[in-house]
Amino acid sequence: MLFFGNKKTGNRVTPPPRPRHQKPVASLKTVRRHQKQEEKRIRELEKGLKDHRLGLYLHIPFCKSKCAYCDFYSLPGHEVRMDAYLKALCANLTEMESSVQARTVDTVYIGGGTPSFFGEKRLKTLLNTIHKTFQLAKDCEFTMECNPESVTPKLIKTVRKGGVNRISLGMQSAQNDELKAVGRPHTFDQVQSAVAAIRKAGIKNLSLDLIYGLPEQSDEDWKHSVEAALALAPEHLSLYALTLEEGTPLWKRRNLVPMADDDALADRYLWAVQRLKEAGLEQYEISNFARPGWESRHNLKYWRGQEYIGFGPSAHSDFGGCRYSYVSDLEEYIDGMVSGTPIVAESEQIPQKERAREYLIFRLRTTEGIDSEEYRHRFRMDFAPLRAKLEEYEAHGWAVRTSPADAASEQGSGEQWHFTPEGFLLSNQLIGGLLEIQESEMVRHSASALREHSSPPKE
Repeated sequence: MLFFGNKKTGNRVTPPPRPRHQKPVASLKTVRRHQKQEEKRIRELEKGLKDHRLGLYLHIPFCKSKCAYCDFYSLPGHEVRMDAYLKALCANLTEMESSVQARTVDTVYIGGGTPSFFGEKRLKTLLNTIHKTFQLAKDCEFTMECNPESVTPKLIKTVRKGGVNRISLGMQSAQNDELKAVGRPHTFDQVQSAVAAIRKAGIKNLSLDLIYGLPEQSDEDWKHSVEAALALAPEHLSLYALTLEEGTPLWKRRNLVPMADDDALADRYLWAVQRLKEAGLEQYEISNFARPGWESRHNLKYWRGQEYIGFGPSAHSDFGGCRYSYVSDLEEYIDGMVSGTPIVAESEQIPQKERAREYLIFRLRTTEGIDSEEYRHRFRMDFAPLRAKLEEYEAHGWAVRTSPADAASEQGSGEQWHFTPEGFLLSNQLIGGLLEIQESEMVRHSASALREHSSPPKE
C-alpha cells in the first residue's frame, strides 16, 4: 500500500486528486444514442452466431427385425427398453442446450434403426423436447426415417404436427420376393399405403430408398422397381448398390445366392441416372437424386464438412472443431446418462491436414464438387497439381470442369470440378489418386518450411 507523507514524521497526507480525462456527458440524448449503438452491436453479434447453422442427428436403434444386409447399430427385440432409452435420449438433448443456445438448427434428421417403430407417444415426447431445447429455423428441414410396415395415418399426423416435414421411406424394391430375400418386413402394397398416408398428412417432401444388386435381381426387375418408385412421385430418390458387409447374414450366404457382378451393377446405375434425369430428378451426389430445390440439406452438411451433433448410441458429431462418437451399446448409453459416467467412445480435434483430405473425399461425392479458389483459401495450398490430375480424368470422361459463370456452387469463385456418373463408379480409385498428390504437396511444403526455419541468417 502506498503512503503520501513526510519522511521524518510519517504523517499521512491526503494525495492530490487525479485529473479526470473523461468528458462529461452532454445530455440524456447522448446517453440514449450510446445505448442504441451498443444494442445494435449486441444484435449484430447475436446474428453472427445464429448464422452458424447446425444440424442434429438422433439415432433410434430399435427395429422390428434386422435386414440380412444391415451392419448399422440396430436392435430387434428390445422394445422393453424403449421407455428407458427415451428418457436417456431426452436427457442427452437437454444437457447440450447451453452449448448450442446461440446456434440456429436448420436441419434435424431422426434415423435408425426404424424411428417409426419407436411408437407415436414416444416420438411426440421426443419432438417436444427438440423444440423446447433448440432454436429451430423457420425453414428447418426436419426428416424422419420410416419403414412402410410401421407407418400409420395416426403416427404420420402426430409427427407432422410435431414439426417433421420430410419422410425418408425405406422402399428398397417393388418386388415382394426381393424384399423377402433380404429380410425386409414389408410388401410393396404397404409402400403404396405408407405413401398415401404421408401425402394425406400434408408432408410434401418424400424420399424413397432403392437397392440395386439384390439377390436374383435381373435388369428388368431393377427397371420395374425404379418405374414403380417414380410412379409414387417422390421429391427425392436414393439408389444404393447392395454391399456385402462382413458378419451379416447375407455375407454368410454370399456363395449360395446368385448376385450381380460389377459390370451388371454399373449398367443398372448408369441406366437409372439417365432415367431419373428424364423424370426430372437431377443427380447431386453419388447415390442421391432430387427435383431441383429438394436436395437433402442435412446430408449436404456431411459432404460439405459443416457442423452437426449426433445423439444416441453409435451417433457421431462434428462440432466446435472436434469429432466424437458415442458408445455403440444401448445399455452403456442409458446407464451413462443416468449415472453421469462417460458415454463418449472416441474424440479427436481435427487438424487442417485432415480437413483438406476430407474436402476432397466428401465434396467429390457430389456434383457440386471442389472449387479451386475455395481450396486455395481454406488450405493455403496450390490447386495446380490437382488440376493436372483432374485434366487426366477429364480426358477419360470421368470428370467435368465448369467455369465460375457456369457453376451452381454457393461456395467459391474459381473453376469447379466434379465427377461424371462414369467417374462416380470409379470414385474410390480417382479420389485416391488425388489424395496421393495432395499428400505429396503437404510433405513438400513441410520440408520447404523446415529448410527455411533452419537456414542460417544471411549476412
